[in-house]
Amino acid sequence: MADIVEIVAPVPGLVAAVAVAAGGAVAAGDPVVTLQAMKMEIEVPSEHAGTVEQILVAEGQEVEMGAVLARVRRS
Repeated sequence: MADIVEIVAPVPGLVAAVAVAAGGAVAAGDPVVTLQAMKMEIEVPSEHAGTVEQILVAEGQEVEMGAVLARVRRS
């Protein structure tokens, strides 16, 4: 089953780093984006193994809680 899974921001914050590129493979638990919020860095992982379909944010961008950061095609 090849579903598209959205990776969303768990908190509002600043995108500090994007760890993967579109087309790259991720394992469950791999960090996709790192957010800075409340003077902390929060890694946002992929919950599923698969292929990154889209990265929807850029470093330095402010995001709201629940914003879609990336989409992964589950393998």
